[in-house]
Amino acid sequence: MHLYGSIGHRSASQGQTGAETLDAARPSLPPVALHAECPAVSMVTTRDDGDTATASDAGAGRRLRVFFLPSFARGHLIPQTDLACLMAAARPGEVEATMVVTPANAALIAPTVARAAAAGHAVRVLRHPFPDVGLGDGVECLATAPAQDAWRVYRAMELVQTSHESLLREHRPDAIVSDVPFWWTTVVAAELGVPRLTFHPVGVFPQLAMNNLFKMRADIIRMSSAPGTVVSVPSLPGKEITIPVSELPSFLVQDDHLSKSWEQIKAFQLAGFGVIVNTFVDLELPYCEEFSRVDARRAYFVGPLAQPSCSTVHRGGDSDVDCLSWLSTKPSRSVVFVCFGSWAHFSATQSRELALGLEASNQPFLWVVRSDASQWAPEGWEQRVAGRGMVVRGWAPQVAVLGHPSVGAFLTHCGWNSVLEAASAGVPVLTWPLVFEQFINERLVTGVAAFGARVWEGGTRGERAGEAETAVPAVAIARAVAGFMERGAQRDGVEASARDLAGRARAAVGENGSSWRDIHRLIDDLVQARASGLPEERPIKA
Repeated sequence: MHLYGSIGHRSASQGQTGAETLDAARPSLPPVALHAECPAVSMVTTRDDGDTATASDAGAGRRLRVFFLPSFARGHLIPQTDLACLMAAARPGEVEATMVVTPANAALIAPTVARAAAAGHAVRVLRHPFPDVGLGDGVECLATAPAQDAWRVYRAMELVQTSHESLLREHRPDAIVSDVPFWWTTVVAAELGVPRLTFHPVGVFPQLAMNNLFKMRADIIRMSSAPGTVVSVPSLPGKEITIPVSELPSFLVQDDHLSKSWEQIKAFQLAGFGVIVNTFVDLELPYCEEFSRVDARRAYFVGPLAQPSCSTVHRGGDSDVDCLSWLSTKPSRSVVFVCFGSWAHFSATQSRELALGLEASNQPFLWVVRSDASQWAPEGWEQRVAGRGMVVRGWAPQVAVLGHPSVGAFLTHCGWNSVLEAASAGVPVLTWPLVFEQFINERLVTGVAAFGARVWEGGTRGERAGEAETAVPAVAIARAVAGFMERGAQRDGVEASARDLAGRARAAVGENGSSWRDIHRLIDDLVQARASGLPEERPIKA
């Protein structure tokens, strides 16, 4: 999902500023079993004077206070919360992590903050108002906004600048970790004399590809008028990567807000202290090495932040837990999990083709559809597939589902979180990218890491109107799903690759693994920066 910049400039009133609440995000939740490997967090209690008290106040002044500023999308909010919890758990008593979020987004992460309160790790929530952009009460992220109002969420990401700057100057944290579109935090951090790190929920492979393609943007625009034009990604290590112009992100093909702000965003990223990426080195070699060389002063590869061993059915919102019980009635590795993220909006025509394709595949499936989806299946379809298929409306516990032994394949839009979670769980992937960098992620899945295959090879794909086929037909979906689940050389190959990646992901986050080391290196670097002052910063070139 792209959140590098706003996609709209329509009028919206300025958001409120100055009103904030420190709280412990303590909902009434059923007990959740904890795994020993899971990052744990503590509750903090709110005093009458607005200060917070943790499980132990001893030495609280010596804690490294890190503020985390996620953008307004679950795919960014959830992994950044995982990161905050992980840093607090890595050094209990040394790190205090604060999530700076709006009220409705605070509710989404409350279960994650609450689930390991007894561990005594210092994680807290600092709430600020969501900017007034004409959305309904409680609509504060892309997952809950109607498709036609997505631009309002992007507009809110611009208007929140004033609130962010005010809160950071008031609370003066020791370090700031902020999402990509909040480039202005680099300026505030420099003013406060503290490190600012960019958090990337998207892997380094797509980032490098987009960076390098942006340098040849003029050539891409010139070639875009010729149907079927394919470009090779320049200066990318490893095997050659080619992609049709129709599958490139729109900012590379036409002028928009992101095309105008891309260089500015990258300049502020490079001027900052460093970059944190939700990936692990073994998934993206040699791209991590190249990224460290060209795109960050310091690079920390800390993923996968969501491991199946520490999943919770309430991570990221209220989930349908019945689907896990349903999965337990199915044979091992037999179910196709179908989910296109929290933001995708399929047309009614495409949804019906997908429904018919899943029916015709004759494979067990678990399909997640948006809660606001309508006319998504033909009449009588649910009755015909009853028992073999299950539909979840709204939010599903994806990490828990992918970790279930009955899941044998994942039909996905190739959002980075989904790619990473599938690799971590060792689940082979069927790719159906929809927007932005997802077509680039697909190349990593199918061509580089080789733990997946495309759903459809038969038509033009892309995110821009008029360039893509109107719908992927049911017969193609049925053929791809059934073929992917059959035993054979292709299936054996992707399963072997998926199992290998799962083992490497576990090793990365285990003690002395690459991601484990980078988390501790990150904390050490921030502690040293606080003690000795920031090293000379690169000049910011807006």
